[in-house]
Amino acid sequence: MIWGRRRRESREGSLGNPNGERAIIDIGSNTVRLVVYGGTMRAPTVVLNEKVTAKLGREIAATGRLADEAMAMALRGLKRFVLLLADLGIKDIETVATAAVRDAANGPEFAEQLRAIGLSPRVISGEEEALLSAHGVIGAFPDARGIVADLGGGSLELVRVADGRTDSASTLPLGTLRLPDHRGKNRGDMRKSLDKVIRKGGWDLSGRAPAENGALYLVGGTWRAMAVYAMAAQAYPLSDPHGFTLDAAAAQALAVTLAGSESDVLKSRERISSMRAEKLPDAAVLLQALLARLAPEKVVFSSWGLREGLLYDRLPDHTKAQDPLLAGVAVFASGRGTAPTLATRMAAWTLDAAPARAHGSERLRLAATMLALAAMQIEPNIRLPQAINWALHKRWIGVDGKGRAMLAAAIAANGNQQALPPEVRALASEDAIEEAVRWGLALRLARRLGAQSPRSLEASRLRVEGGTLVLELAKSHEALFGAPTEKDMKLLAGRLGLGWRVDVVPEIVL
Repeated sequence: MIWGRRRRESREGSLGNPNGERAIIDIGSNTVRLVVYGGTMRAPTVVLNEKVTAKLGREIAATGRLADEAMAMALRGLKRFVLLLADLGIKDIETVATAAVRDAANGPEFAEQLRAIGLSPRVISGEEEALLSAHGVIGAFPDARGIVADLGGGSLELVRVADGRTDSASTLPLGTLRLPDHRGKNRGDMRKSLDKVIRKGGWDLSGRAPAENGALYLVGGTWRAMAVYAMAAQAYPLSDPHGFTLDAAAAQALAVTLAGSESDVLKSRERISSMRAEKLPDAAVLLQALLARLAPEKVVFSSWGLREGLLYDRLPDHTKAQDPLLAGVAVFASGRGTAPTLATRMAAWTLDAAPARAHGSERLRLAATMLALAAMQIEPNIRLPQAINWALHKRWIGVDGKGRAMLAAAIAANGNQQALPPEVRALASEDAIEEAVRWGLALRLARRLGAQSPRSLEASRLRVEGGTLVLELAKSHEALFGAPTEKDMKLLAGRLGLGWRVDVVPEIVL
Protein backbone atom coordinates (compact mmCIF):
# COMPACT_ATOMS: atom_id res chain seq x y z
CA MET A 1 0.00 0.00 0.00
CA ILE A 2 2.84 2.40 0.82
CA TRP A 3 4.51 1.49 -2.48
CA GLY A 4 1.30 2.25 -4.35
CA ARG A 5 0.96 5.63 -2.67
CA ARG A 6 4.52 6.56 -3.47
CA ARG A 7 4.07 5.50 -7.07
CA ARG A 8 0.97 7.71 -7.31
CA GLU A 9 2.75 10.69 -5.73
CA SER A 10 5.68 10.24 -8.11
CA ARG A 11 3.31 10.17 -11.08
CA GLU A 12 1.62 13.42 -10.05
CA GLY A 13 4.90 15.07 -9.15
CA SER A 14 6.36 14.29 -12.55
CA LEU A 15 3.50 16.16 -14.13
CA GLY A 16 4.02 19.26 -12.03
CA ASN A 17 0.29 19.15 -11.31
CA PRO A 18 -0.98 20.25 -7.89
CA ASN A 19 -4.60 19.64 -8.86
CA GLY A 20 -4.38 15.98 -9.90
CA GLU A 21 -5.41 14.51 -13.22
CA ARG A 22 -8.72 14.84 -15.05
CA ALA A 23 -10.22 12.35 -17.46
CA ILE A 24 -12.71 12.91 -20.25
CA ILE A 25 -14.52 10.09 -22.00
CA ASP A 26 -15.86 11.33 -25.33
CA ILE A 27 -18.45 9.02 -26.91
CA GLY A 28 -18.69 10.14 -30.51
CA SER A 29 -20.26 8.81 -33.67
CA ASN A 30 -16.98 7.45 -35.00
CA THR A 31 -14.80 6.86 -31.97
CA VAL A 32 -15.07 6.37 -28.24
CA ARG A 33 -12.07 8.05 -26.66
CA LEU A 34 -10.48 8.37 -23.24
CA VAL A 35 -8.10 11.27 -22.62
CA VAL A 36 -6.39 11.87 -19.29
CA TYR A 37 -5.01 15.35 -18.75
CA GLY A 38 -2.32 16.52 -16.34
CA GLY A 39 -0.32 19.67 -15.76
CA THR A 40 -2.04 23.02 -15.59
CA MET A 41 -5.58 22.88 -16.93
CA ARG A 42 -4.98 26.19 -18.73
CA ALA A 43 -2.59 24.36 -21.02
CA PRO A 44 -3.03 20.70 -20.11
CA THR A 45 -0.69 17.88 -20.98
CA VAL A 46 -2.14 14.67 -22.43
CA VAL A 47 -1.08 11.84 -20.15
CA LEU A 48 -3.13 9.08 -21.77
CA ASN A 49 -5.06 9.06 -25.06
CA GLU A 50 -6.81 5.88 -26.16
CA LYS A 51 -9.67 5.30 -28.57
CA VAL A 52 -11.94 2.58 -29.90
CA THR A 53 -13.28 3.02 -33.43
CA ALA A 54 -16.76 1.71 -32.69
CA LYS A 55 -18.60 3.73 -35.38
CA LEU A 56 -21.70 4.04 -33.22
CA GLY A 57 -23.39 6.29 -35.74
CA ARG A 58 -22.85 4.16 -38.83
CA GLU A 59 -26.47 2.92 -39.17
CA ILE A 60 -28.40 5.87 -37.78
CA ALA A 61 -29.21 7.37 -41.20
CA ALA A 62 -30.63 4.02 -42.36
CA THR A 63 -32.24 2.61 -39.20
CA GLY A 64 -32.32 5.44 -36.68
CA ARG A 65 -30.58 3.20 -34.16
CA LEU A 66 -27.15 2.41 -32.76
CA ALA A 67 -26.05 -0.92 -34.19
CA ASP A 68 -25.82 -3.77 -31.68
CA GLU A 69 -22.30 -4.69 -32.81
CA ALA A 70 -21.15 -1.07 -32.50
CA MET A 71 -22.60 -0.78 -28.98
CA ALA A 72 -20.90 -4.02 -27.96
CA MET A 73 -17.54 -2.79 -29.25
CA ALA A 74 -17.98 0.58 -27.54
CA LEU A 75 -18.94 -1.02 -24.22
CA ARG A 76 -15.96 -3.34 -24.36
CA GLY A 77 -13.66 -0.35 -24.71
CA LEU A 78 -15.52 1.67 -22.08
CA LYS A 79 -15.23 -1.13 -19.51
CA ARG A 80 -11.49 -1.07 -20.07
CA PHE A 81 -11.46 2.72 -19.61
CA VAL A 82 -13.38 2.42 -16.31
CA LEU A 83 -10.91 -0.16 -15.02
CA LEU A 84 -7.88 1.89 -16.10
CA LEU A 85 -9.18 4.99 -14.35
CA ALA A 86 -9.92 3.05 -11.17
CA ASP A 87 -6.42 1.53 -11.13
CA LEU A 88 -4.86 4.93 -11.74
CA GLY A 89 -6.91 6.46 -8.93
CA ILE A 90 -8.40 9.15 -11.15
CA LYS A 91 -11.72 10.30 -9.77
CA ASP A 92 -12.32 13.49 -11.75
CA ILE A 93 -14.03 11.89 -14.76
CA GLU A 94 -16.42 13.55 -17.18
CA THR A 95 -18.30 11.48 -19.75
CA VAL A 96 -20.08 13.09 -22.70
CA ALA A 97 -21.95 11.58 -25.62
CA THR A 98 -22.59 13.46 -28.84
CA ALA A 99 -24.54 13.09 -32.10
CA ALA A 100 -24.88 9.31 -32.35
CA VAL A 101 -26.30 8.80 -28.88
CA ARG A 102 -28.52 11.88 -28.91
CA ASP A 103 -29.98 11.07 -32.35
CA ALA A 104 -30.50 7.32 -31.97
CA ALA A 105 -33.84 5.88 -30.91
CA ASN A 106 -32.01 3.49 -28.60
CA GLY A 107 -29.64 6.19 -27.31
CA PRO A 108 -31.33 6.27 -23.86
CA GLU A 109 -30.96 2.48 -23.63
CA PHE A 110 -27.25 2.76 -24.40
CA ALA A 111 -26.88 5.51 -21.80
CA GLU A 112 -28.37 3.16 -19.21
CA GLN A 113 -25.75 0.57 -20.09
CA LEU A 114 -23.10 3.21 -19.50
CA ARG A 115 -24.49 3.92 -16.05
CA ALA A 116 -24.47 0.21 -15.29
CA ILE A 117 -20.68 0.08 -15.74
CA GLY A 118 -20.16 3.06 -13.45
CA LEU A 119 -20.15 6.03 -15.82
CA SER A 120 -22.30 9.15 -15.55
CA PRO A 121 -22.85 10.12 -19.18
CA ARG A 122 -24.11 13.52 -20.25
CA VAL A 123 -25.78 13.49 -23.65
CA ILE A 124 -25.13 16.96 -25.00
CA SER A 125 -27.22 18.84 -27.55
CA GLY A 126 -25.88 19.93 -30.91
CA GLU A 127 -25.76 23.55 -29.77
CA GLU A 128 -23.92 22.58 -26.60
CA GLU A 129 -21.45 20.55 -28.62
CA ALA A 130 -20.82 23.53 -30.88
CA LEU A 131 -20.26 25.86 -27.93
CA LEU A 132 -17.88 23.46 -26.19
CA SER A 133 -15.79 23.10 -29.35
CA ALA A 134 -15.74 26.87 -29.73
CA HIS A 135 -14.60 27.26 -26.12
CA GLY A 136 -11.77 24.84 -26.84
CA VAL A 137 -10.71 27.02 -29.78
CA ILE A 138 -10.93 30.16 -27.64
CA GLY A 139 -8.77 28.46 -25.01
CA ALA A 140 -6.13 27.65 -27.62
CA PHE A 141 -6.41 30.91 -29.57
CA PRO A 142 -7.49 33.67 -27.14
CA ASP A 143 -7.74 36.18 -30.01
CA ALA A 144 -9.79 33.85 -32.23
CA ARG A 145 -12.21 35.63 -34.55
CA GLY A 146 -14.25 33.87 -37.18
CA ILE A 147 -16.16 30.59 -37.33
CA VAL A 148 -15.40 27.23 -35.70
CA ALA A 149 -16.31 24.16 -37.75
CA ASP A 150 -16.16 20.95 -35.70
CA LEU A 151 -16.50 17.91 -37.95
CA GLY A 152 -17.44 14.70 -36.16
CA GLY A 153 -18.83 11.41 -37.33
CA GLY A 154 -22.49 12.35 -36.99
CA SER A 155 -22.62 16.12 -37.31
CA LEU A 156 -20.90 19.36 -38.23
CA GLU A 157 -21.06 22.12 -35.61
CA LEU A 158 -20.67 25.74 -36.64
CA VAL A 159 -20.35 28.68 -34.27
CA ARG A 160 -19.03 32.24 -34.43
CA VAL A 161 -16.23 33.34 -32.11
CA ALA A 162 -14.88 36.82 -31.38
CA ASP A 163 -13.47 38.64 -28.35
CA GLY A 164 -13.59 35.47 -26.29
CA ARG A 165 -17.33 35.01 -26.84
CA THR A 166 -19.52 32.77 -28.98
CA ASP A 167 -22.61 33.40 -31.08
CA SER A 168 -24.94 31.64 -33.55
CA ALA A 169 -24.14 28.05 -32.58
CA SER A 170 -25.80 25.40 -34.73
CA THR A 171 -25.43 21.77 -35.74
CA LEU A 172 -25.82 20.31 -39.24
CA PRO A 173 -26.23 16.61 -40.21
CA LEU A 174 -22.96 16.63 -42.12
CA GLY A 175 -20.73 14.32 -40.11
CA THR A 176 -18.22 12.13 -41.91
CA LEU A 177 -20.51 9.09 -41.61
CA ARG A 178 -23.30 11.02 -43.33
CA LEU A 179 -21.33 12.70 -46.09
CA PRO A 180 -21.55 9.68 -48.45
CA ASP A 181 -25.34 10.17 -48.51
CA HIS A 182 -24.75 13.40 -50.46
CA ARG A 183 -22.71 11.84 -53.24
CA GLY A 184 -24.28 12.19 -56.66
CA LYS A 185 -22.92 11.28 -60.03
CA ASN A 186 -19.82 13.36 -59.39
CA ARG A 187 -18.18 15.66 -56.86
CA GLY A 188 -20.01 18.64 -58.32
CA ASP A 189 -23.35 17.11 -57.41
CA MET A 190 -22.09 16.37 -53.90
CA ARG A 191 -20.90 19.92 -53.40
CA LYS A 192 -24.31 21.30 -54.48
CA SER A 193 -26.07 19.01 -52.02
CA LEU A 194 -23.77 20.03 -49.16
CA ASP A 195 -24.09 23.68 -50.10
CA LYS A 196 -27.85 23.41 -49.83
CA VAL A 197 -27.64 22.05 -46.28
CA ILE A 198 -25.20 24.78 -45.23
CA ARG A 199 -27.40 27.55 -46.66
CA LYS A 200 -30.52 26.02 -45.12
CA GLY A 201 -28.72 26.09 -41.78
CA GLY A 202 -28.41 29.85 -42.11
CA TRP A 203 -24.74 30.05 -43.00
CA ASP A 204 -23.91 32.28 -45.94
CA LEU A 205 -21.23 34.95 -45.59
CA SER A 206 -20.19 34.92 -49.23
CA GLY A 207 -21.32 38.49 -49.73
CA ARG A 208 -18.92 39.88 -47.11
CA ALA A 209 -15.21 40.62 -47.30
CA PRO A 210 -12.97 37.78 -46.05
CA ALA A 211 -11.21 40.13 -43.63
CA GLU A 212 -14.60 40.86 -42.09
CA ASN A 213 -15.47 37.17 -41.79
CA GLY A 214 -12.21 36.25 -40.05
CA ALA A 215 -10.71 32.76 -39.90
CA LEU A 216 -12.28 29.34 -40.32
CA TYR A 217 -11.11 27.17 -37.39
CA LEU A 218 -11.27 23.48 -38.28
CA VAL A 219 -11.73 21.05 -35.38
CA GLY A 220 -11.83 17.26 -35.63
CA GLY A 221 -9.66 14.29 -36.54
CA THR A 222 -10.52 14.31 -40.25
CA TRP A 223 -9.60 17.97 -40.57
CA ARG A 224 -6.31 17.28 -38.75
CA ALA A 225 -5.54 14.48 -41.21
CA MET A 226 -6.11 17.05 -43.95
CA ALA A 227 -3.60 19.34 -42.27
CA VAL A 228 -1.06 16.51 -42.05
CA TYR A 229 -1.46 15.94 -45.78
CA ALA A 230 -0.94 19.65 -46.51
CA MET A 231 2.08 19.88 -44.22
CA ALA A 232 3.75 16.96 -45.98
CA ALA A 233 2.98 18.46 -49.39
CA GLN A 234 4.64 21.72 -48.36
CA ALA A 235 7.57 19.99 -46.61
CA TYR A 236 6.50 22.03 -43.59
CA PRO A 237 9.21 21.71 -40.91
CA LEU A 238 6.90 21.22 -37.91
CA SER A 239 5.09 18.01 -36.98
CA ASP A 240 2.08 19.25 -35.01
CA PRO A 241 -0.98 20.21 -37.08
CA HIS A 242 -2.30 22.40 -34.26
CA GLY A 243 -2.15 26.01 -35.41
CA PHE A 244 -1.20 25.12 -38.98
CA THR A 245 -2.62 27.89 -41.15
CA LEU A 246 -3.47 28.27 -44.83
CA ASP A 247 -4.71 31.33 -46.66
CA ALA A 248 -8.06 30.94 -48.39
CA ALA A 249 -6.54 30.27 -51.81
CA ALA A 250 -4.21 27.56 -50.48
CA ALA A 251 -7.09 25.96 -48.57
CA GLN A 252 -9.18 25.89 -51.73
CA ALA A 253 -6.33 24.28 -53.68
CA LEU A 254 -5.92 21.66 -50.94
CA ALA A 255 -9.65 20.88 -51.00
CA VAL A 256 -9.64 20.48 -54.78
CA THR A 257 -6.64 18.14 -54.63
CA LEU A 258 -8.08 15.92 -51.91
CA ALA A 259 -11.57 15.86 -53.41
CA GLY A 260 -10.04 14.35 -56.53
CA SER A 261 -7.90 11.83 -54.65
CA GLU A 262 -8.53 8.14 -54.12
CA SER A 263 -8.79 6.81 -50.58
CA ASP A 264 -6.47 3.90 -51.36
CA VAL A 265 -3.74 6.31 -52.41
CA LEU A 266 -4.21 8.42 -49.27
CA LYS A 267 -3.87 5.33 -47.06
CA SER A 268 -0.23 5.06 -48.10
CA ARG A 269 0.54 8.47 -46.63
CA GLU A 270 2.42 8.58 -43.35
CA ARG A 271 0.42 9.70 -40.31
CA ILE A 272 -2.95 9.30 -42.09
CA SER A 273 -4.94 6.34 -40.79
CA SER A 274 -7.06 4.15 -43.04
CA MET A 275 -10.23 5.47 -41.40
CA ARG A 276 -9.28 9.09 -42.05
CA ALA A 277 -8.08 8.33 -45.59
CA GLU A 278 -11.51 6.95 -46.45
CA LYS A 279 -13.18 10.14 -45.28
CA LEU A 280 -10.78 12.76 -46.63
CA PRO A 281 -12.17 13.06 -50.21
CA ASP A 282 -15.73 13.65 -48.96
CA ALA A 283 -14.50 16.03 -46.24
CA ALA A 284 -12.59 17.95 -48.91
CA VAL A 285 -15.81 18.52 -50.85
CA LEU A 286 -17.39 19.75 -47.62
CA LEU A 287 -14.47 22.13 -47.14
CA GLN A 288 -15.04 23.48 -50.66
CA ALA A 289 -18.66 24.19 -49.77
CA LEU A 290 -17.67 25.85 -46.48
CA LEU A 291 -15.06 28.04 -48.14
CA ALA A 292 -17.61 29.18 -50.71
CA ARG A 293 -20.31 30.04 -48.16
CA LEU A 294 -18.21 31.29 -45.25
CA ALA A 295 -15.59 33.15 -47.33
CA PRO A 296 -12.90 33.11 -44.61
CA GLU A 297 -9.70 35.11 -44.66
CA LYS A 298 -7.72 32.01 -43.73
CA VAL A 299 -8.09 28.47 -42.39
CA VAL A 300 -6.61 27.46 -39.03
CA PHE A 301 -6.44 23.84 -37.87
CA SER A 302 -7.07 23.33 -34.16
CA SER A 303 -6.30 20.24 -32.10
CA TRP A 304 -8.31 21.77 -29.29
CA GLY A 305 -12.04 21.24 -29.44
CA LEU A 306 -14.85 19.76 -27.39
CA ARG A 307 -12.74 17.97 -24.77
CA GLU A 308 -10.52 20.97 -24.16
CA GLY A 309 -13.64 23.13 -24.11
CA LEU A 310 -14.94 21.01 -21.23
CA LEU A 311 -11.72 21.69 -19.32
CA TYR A 312 -11.71 25.39 -20.20
CA ASP A 313 -15.30 25.87 -19.05
CA ARG A 314 -14.43 24.65 -15.57
CA LEU A 315 -11.64 27.17 -15.09
CA PRO A 316 -12.18 30.28 -12.97
CA ASP A 317 -12.06 33.54 -14.91
CA HIS A 318 -8.63 34.51 -13.62
CA THR A 319 -7.20 31.21 -14.90
CA LYS A 320 -8.89 31.59 -18.27
CA ALA A 321 -7.16 34.96 -18.54
CA GLN A 322 -3.71 33.38 -18.19
CA ASP A 323 -1.46 33.25 -21.22
CA PRO A 324 -1.66 29.60 -22.39
CA LEU A 325 1.94 29.56 -23.64
CA LEU A 326 3.39 30.84 -20.38
CA ALA A 327 1.08 28.63 -18.30
CA GLY A 328 2.18 25.52 -20.16
CA VAL A 329 5.88 26.36 -20.28
CA ALA A 330 5.93 27.31 -16.58
CA VAL A 331 4.62 23.91 -15.49
CA PHE A 332 6.91 22.10 -17.94
CA ALA A 333 10.00 24.03 -16.78
CA SER A 334 9.08 23.68 -13.10
CA GLY A 335 9.04 19.92 -13.49
CA ARG A 336 12.58 20.17 -14.82
CA GLY A 337 14.12 22.19 -12.03
CA THR A 338 13.45 25.73 -13.22
CA ALA A 339 11.40 27.97 -10.95
CA PRO A 340 9.29 30.44 -12.97
CA THR A 341 10.11 33.15 -10.42
CA LEU A 342 13.84 32.82 -11.11
CA ALA A 343 13.24 32.80 -14.87
CA THR A 344 11.15 35.96 -14.54
CA ARG A 345 13.93 37.68 -12.61
CA MET A 346 16.48 36.70 -15.23
CA ALA A 347 14.22 37.96 -18.00
CA ALA A 348 13.93 41.27 -16.15
CA TRP A 349 17.72 41.43 -15.63
CA THR A 350 18.36 41.08 -19.39
CA LEU A 351 15.52 43.38 -20.47
CA ASP A 352 17.53 46.55 -21.14
CA ALA A 353 20.18 44.79 -23.22
CA ALA A 354 18.03 42.35 -25.18
CA PRO A 355 14.33 43.18 -25.11
CA ALA A 356 11.68 41.89 -27.45
CA ARG A 357 11.63 44.21 -30.43
CA ALA A 358 10.12 44.02 -33.90
CA HIS A 359 9.66 40.26 -34.15
CA GLY A 360 9.11 38.83 -30.70
CA SER A 361 7.16 39.75 -27.59
CA GLU A 362 7.95 39.81 -23.90
CA ARG A 363 5.73 36.76 -23.34
CA LEU A 364 7.75 34.86 -25.96
CA ARG A 365 11.04 36.04 -24.46
CA LEU A 366 9.95 34.86 -21.00
CA ALA A 367 8.91 31.48 -22.43
CA ALA A 368 12.33 31.21 -24.11
CA THR A 369 14.03 32.05 -20.81
CA MET A 370 12.15 29.31 -18.94
CA LEU A 371 12.85 26.68 -21.59
CA ALA A 372 16.51 27.63 -21.92
CA LEU A 373 17.03 27.39 -18.15
CA ALA A 374 15.21 24.06 -18.02
CA ALA A 375 17.50 22.81 -20.79
CA MET A 376 20.49 23.33 -18.52
CA GLN A 377 19.24 20.44 -16.35
CA ILE A 378 19.80 18.00 -19.24
CA GLU A 379 23.08 16.16 -19.70
CA PRO A 380 25.41 18.30 -21.84
CA ASN A 381 25.81 15.77 -24.65
CA ILE A 382 22.08 15.72 -25.46
CA ARG A 383 21.07 19.13 -24.10
CA LEU A 384 20.71 21.31 -27.15
CA PRO A 385 19.12 18.83 -29.57
CA GLN A 386 16.52 17.88 -27.00
CA ALA A 387 15.74 21.43 -25.94
CA ILE A 388 15.46 22.63 -29.54
CA ASN A 389 13.12 19.72 -30.13
CA TRP A 390 10.98 20.97 -27.23
CA ALA A 391 10.75 24.37 -28.86
CA LEU A 392 9.87 23.10 -32.32
CA HIS A 393 7.73 20.04 -31.74
CA LYS A 394 6.14 19.98 -28.29
CA ARG A 395 2.48 21.00 -28.38
CA TRP A 396 2.70 24.49 -26.97
CA ILE A 397 -0.46 26.53 -27.08
CA GLY A 398 -0.44 30.15 -28.17
CA VAL A 399 2.66 30.19 -30.39
CA ASP A 400 3.11 30.00 -34.16
CA GLY A 401 5.92 28.61 -36.30
CA LYS A 402 7.89 31.83 -36.20
CA GLY A 403 7.61 31.95 -32.42
CA ARG A 404 8.81 28.36 -32.17
CA ALA A 405 11.83 29.19 -34.29
CA MET A 406 12.66 32.11 -32.01
CA LEU A 407 12.35 29.88 -28.94
CA ALA A 408 14.78 27.43 -30.54
CA ALA A 409 17.25 30.15 -31.52
CA ALA A 410 17.27 31.61 -28.01
CA ILE A 411 17.82 28.17 -26.47
CA ALA A 412 20.71 27.50 -28.85
CA ALA A 413 22.35 30.85 -28.12
CA ASN A 414 22.05 30.28 -24.39
CA GLY A 415 24.21 27.22 -25.02
CA ASN A 416 26.54 29.26 -27.28
CA GLN A 417 25.45 27.24 -30.29
CA GLN A 418 25.27 29.39 -33.40
CA ALA A 419 24.58 26.62 -35.92
CA LEU A 420 20.80 26.18 -36.12
CA PRO A 421 18.82 23.34 -37.69
CA PRO A 422 17.50 24.20 -41.16
CA GLU A 423 13.87 24.01 -40.00
CA VAL A 424 14.49 26.94 -37.67
CA ARG A 425 15.62 29.17 -40.52
CA ALA A 426 12.72 27.94 -42.64
CA LEU A 427 10.21 29.22 -40.07
CA ALA A 428 11.53 32.71 -39.32
CA SER A 429 13.45 35.52 -40.98
CA GLU A 430 17.10 36.20 -40.23
CA ASP A 431 16.10 39.38 -38.36
CA ALA A 432 13.72 37.43 -36.12
CA ILE A 433 16.35 34.78 -35.43
CA GLU A 434 18.93 37.43 -34.66
CA GLU A 435 16.58 39.03 -32.12
CA ALA A 436 16.13 35.67 -30.39
CA VAL A 437 19.88 34.94 -30.44
CA ARG A 438 20.41 38.14 -28.50
CA TRP A 439 17.88 37.00 -25.91
CA GLY A 440 19.82 33.76 -25.51
CA LEU A 441 23.22 35.41 -25.23
CA ALA A 442 21.94 37.88 -22.62
CA LEU A 443 20.47 34.99 -20.65
CA ARG A 444 23.78 33.13 -20.91
CA LEU A 445 25.50 36.09 -19.28
CA ALA A 446 22.87 36.31 -16.53
CA ARG A 447 22.96 32.58 -15.89
CA ARG A 448 26.73 32.18 -15.77
CA LEU A 449 27.46 35.40 -13.88
CA GLY A 450 26.37 34.01 -10.52
CA ALA A 451 25.48 30.38 -11.28
CA GLN A 452 21.78 31.34 -11.26
CA SER A 453 21.91 32.54 -7.63
CA PRO A 454 19.19 35.11 -6.86
CA ARG A 455 21.75 37.15 -4.90
CA SER A 456 23.90 37.66 -8.01
CA LEU A 457 20.94 39.26 -9.77
CA GLU A 458 20.43 41.63 -6.86
CA ALA A 459 24.12 42.60 -6.75
CA SER A 460 24.41 43.38 -10.47
CA ARG A 461 22.66 45.16 -13.28
CA LEU A 462 22.96 45.05 -17.07
CA ARG A 463 22.13 48.16 -19.07
CA VAL A 464 22.89 49.98 -22.29
CA GLU A 465 24.35 53.47 -22.03
CA GLY A 466 24.74 55.20 -25.35
CA GLY A 467 26.82 52.85 -27.48
CA THR A 468 28.09 50.78 -24.56
CA LEU A 469 26.87 47.63 -22.83
CA VAL A 470 27.46 48.21 -19.11
CA LEU A 471 27.61 45.57 -16.40
CA GLU A 472 27.31 47.11 -12.96
CA LEU A 473 28.56 45.06 -10.02
CA ALA A 474 28.22 45.82 -6.34
CA LYS A 475 31.61 46.06 -4.61
CA SER A 476 30.67 43.00 -2.55
CA HIS A 477 30.37 40.95 -5.76
CA GLU A 478 33.23 42.41 -7.79
CA ALA A 479 34.92 39.01 -7.96
CA LEU A 480 32.02 37.62 -10.03
CA PHE A 481 33.61 39.20 -13.08
CA GLY A 482 35.86 36.33 -14.05
CA ALA A 483 37.13 35.08 -17.37
CA PRO A 484 33.85 33.33 -18.33
CA THR A 485 31.90 36.52 -17.61
CA GLU A 486 34.29 38.60 -19.71
CA LYS A 487 33.88 36.17 -22.59
CA ASP A 488 30.07 36.34 -22.33
CA MET A 489 30.11 40.15 -22.17
CA LYS A 490 32.24 40.36 -25.31
CA LEU A 491 29.99 37.88 -27.09
CA LEU A 492 26.78 39.78 -26.30
CA ALA A 493 28.26 43.24 -26.91
CA GLY A 494 29.62 42.14 -30.26
CA ARG A 495 26.22 40.79 -31.29
CA LEU A 496 24.60 44.06 -30.26
CA GLY A 497 27.22 46.12 -32.08
CA LEU A 498 28.23 47.87 -28.85
CA GLY A 499 31.33 48.47 -26.81
CA TRP A 500 31.37 47.22 -23.24
CA ARG A 501 32.64 47.98 -19.78
CA VAL A 502 32.21 46.92 -16.16
CA ASP A 503 31.39 49.45 -13.43
CA VAL A 504 31.98 48.52 -9.79
CA VAL A 505 29.71 50.53 -7.48
CA PRO A 506 29.14 50.58 -3.71
CA GLU A 507 25.72 49.04 -4.15
CA ILE A 508 23.14 48.43 -6.87
CA VAL A 509 20.33 50.96 -6.92
CA LEU A 510 17.36 49.84 -8.95
